[in-house]
Amino acid sequence: MTSTYQLADDHLPSPFKAADSASLRGQARYMRATRLRLSFAVLAAVLAAITVRVGETWDLAALCVAFAFIATLSIEVWLLVSKPERAWYDGRAFAESIKTLSWRYAVAAAPFPSEVPEHEVDRLFISEVGKIISEAPADSIAVRSPVHITERMREIRRSPLSVRRGAYLEWRIEDQLQWYAGKADVNISLAGRWRVVLIAIEAAGIAAAILKAGGTISFDLPGIAAALLGAGSAWFAVRQYEALGRAYTFAANDLSIVHARLQRIDAEDEWEREAADAEEAISREHTMWRASRGAA
Repeated sequence: MTSTYQLADDHLPSPFKAADSASLRGQARYMRATRLRLSFAVLAAVLAAITVRVGETWDLAALCVAFAFIATLSIEVWLLVSKPERAWYDGRAFAESIKTLSWRYAVAAAPFPSEVPEHEVDRLFISEVGKIISEAPADSIAVRSPVHITERMREIRRSPLSVRRGAYLEWRIEDQLQWYAGKADVNISLAGRWRVVLIAIEAAGIAAAILKAGGTISFDLPGIAAALLGAGSAWFAVRQYEALGRAYTFAANDLSIVHARLQRIDAEDEWEREAADAEEAISREHTMWRASRGAA
C-alpha cells in the first residue's frame, strides 16, 4: 500500500536545496570542462596531421593546433583555480547529510527518539544541522535561508510507528534501492559499451599504423587514433563506470537486506536503533562514493 507521507526533496530543510543546487552546478561545470578539454586535445592531433599553407611561411593548421592547445591549457587552469569538482563532491556530501538527519527526525530514529519532547528534539535537530553547516566550505556552498523543520517532517514524526515505518520503507529504503539498482545497470552497460569503443579505436590504430608503415597512406592517422584512444580512456576514467557499477550493485543488495529487516519491527526502541543503522548504511555508500572520487 502506498504511503501518503512522502518525504521528497521539496519537503527537506532549505540547506539541502542549497547544497543540492551547488553540487549539480559543480558536476555540470566539471563534466562540461572535461569534455571540452579532451575534445580540444583530439582536435589538436587532427590538425597536427595536416598542412594548410598561407603564403610561403605560415602553416594555418599549425596555428590552429596552437590555439587548440591554448584552449586546453585555459580549461586546465580554470579547473585548477575554480575546482568545480569540489563543489560537486562537498555539495553532495552536505546535501546527503541534511537528508539523513531529516529522515532520522521524521521517523524518530536515533538520535531523535519518539519519547523526546518536540521542543527538545527540534532544538537537537537544529543543532545537528548547524554542525554540518559550520563544517561546509564557504566558497562552494552558501546557505541563504534559515534552517527550519518542514511541516511534512513533523507530520511523519507525529504518526504511529506503523505509518512511519511504511513511509520510511517506501520513500527512503525502496526509493534508494531502486535508484542504486537502476544506476548499477546503466553504469555496467556503459562500461561494456566504452570497452568495445576503446577496443575498436585500438584496432583502427593498429590498421592505420600498418598502412602507414607500408606507405599506403602518408596521413598521420595513427597519431589521431592515439589521441582518440587517450581521450576516450581519460573520459572512461573520469566517469568510473565499472567501479560505480560494482558499488551501486553492492549498495542495492545491502539495502534489500535492510528493507527485509525493518519490515518486522514493531517496538519503538528497536525501530530507533534499526532505522538509525539503515541511515548509517546509506551514509556509508556516499562516503565510499566520495572516496572513489578522491575527495577528502
